[in-house]
Amino acid sequence: MVTVVWIGHRYGVVILGVYALAQSLTQYAQPLIDFGLRHVGARLVALYPGATRIIIRRVQRRRMYMALFLAPVLLLYCACAKLSPEMKIFLFAFSVGGTLYALALDWVAWGNGHLRTVGLAKSAVPFSTLLFMVLGRPSAQWVLWWIVAGNAFGFLLQAAISRQKISSAEPVPPDDLETIRSALAWRRTRVMGLAWLCNLAFNNIDVLMLGLMSNPQQVGLYGAAYRILNQVLATYYLLTQVLFPHFARHDREHRIRMLRPRILLTLLSVGLVIASCISLSRHWLLDVMFGSPFLAAAPLLVLLAWSIPLDFLTSYLSNALIAWGLERKTLLCTGIAAGSNIALNLAFIPHYGARGAALNTLLSYAIFLVALGLVGRREIKPDDEYKAATDQVRVACR
Repeated sequence: MVTVVWIGHRYGVVILGVYALAQSLTQYAQPLIDFGLRHVGARLVALYPGATRIIIRRVQRRRMYMALFLAPVLLLYCACAKLSPEMKIFLFAFSVGGTLYALALDWVAWGNGHLRTVGLAKSAVPFSTLLFMVLGRPSAQWVLWWIVAGNAFGFLLQAAISRQKISSAEPVPPDDLETIRSALAWRRTRVMGLAWLCNLAFNNIDVLMLGLMSNPQQVGLYGAAYRILNQVLATYYLLTQVLFPHFARHDREHRIRMLRPRILLTLLSVGLVIASCISLSRHWLLDVMFGSPFLAAAPLLVLLAWSIPLDFLTSYLSNALIAWGLERKTLLCTGIAAGSNIALNLAFIPHYGARGAALNTLLSYAIFLVALGLVGRREIKPDDEYKAATDQVRVACR
C-alpha cells in the first residue's frame, strides 16, 4: 500500500495505472503457475507432514514447467495492451520477473501452519519494490525500471524466506504415497486450478480488460480505488488462510458448525460497517493517500466498497469448500461469477470505462454469493447417516 501511495503522489495517475496493470498481470501469473497445486499441495502437507519432501518434488517440478510455458502468454498480452512501446516492455519485464514465484515454497509453510513464514514471504516482494524506489529515488523516466529490479529481487527473497522450516523426510506408507500421487494427478489438480483462476478472474479481471479496452488514466483511477478495497480484503484473507489447514481436517459435523448463520451474519455485519466507513470518507482517503488528481476515483470507491461485505462471505465460503475437497462445485460457482463479470465488462467498459468495471464487480459478487450459498446449503444438509448418528446421541443423552 505504501508503494502505491508513493507512486501516486510522486509520479501521477499514468505511472500508477501502468504499475497496477503490471501487478494484476503478475497476480494472474501465479495461479497459472500453481494451477491448483498450491491449495492441493498445502492440503496434502497438512494431512501427510511426513511426506513433505515427496510432495515438494512433485509440485515444484510442475510449477517450473508452467512458469516456462507462461512467458509467451505474457508477451502476447503485453503486445495487445494500449500502451506505449516503452511501457509494453516494462509490463513484460515486470510480469516475467513475477514468474520467479515458481521458486517459492510458501505453500509448504501454509500447509504446516507456519503462518509467520508465509507472512514474511508475502511481504518480501512489495517491501523490496518500495526499498528500491526509496533508495534509488529515480526520475519519472527511470522509475519503471527500478520497479522491475525491485520486483525481481523481491521474488528471489521470497523464495529464500519460504524455504525455511521444511520437515525432514520420513518413511511414507504405500497407501499414503498412492493417495498423494492420485491427489496430485493432472485430472485432479486442474479442477482446483481452473476454480482458482476463475476466482481471480472474477475478482480483478477488470484491470486487465481496462488495459486492453481503455487507457492508462482509467486504469490508474480504478487501481487507486481498488487498492483501498484490496488493503481491507488482504487483511481479511489472512484470516481465511489461517483457517484453511483447519478446514482441511474437518469432518461433516465440523463443516456444519462452520456454516452456521451466526458466523455468516457476523462476517456480513463487519463488512457492512467497513463499507460504510469507506464510503463516507472516500474523498478524504483518496486525497490523503494519492493526492487531489485521484479524487475523480471517488465514485469508483463507493461502488467497490459495497462489495466488501459480499467478499467477506464469498471468501469464507469458497476457502471452506476448497479445503473440504469440493473443487468441482467451487469451479462451477467461480466459473459462473467470472463469466458474468467478463460479459458485463465487455458490455459496459467500452462506454463507461472504470465506472462500468466497478459496477460490474459489485454485480458479479452478488452472483457469486448466490451460487456459493446454494452449494453450501447442500453441504450442510444432513444425510441419513448423520441423522441416525444424531438421533443415537440424543437418545443416549436422555
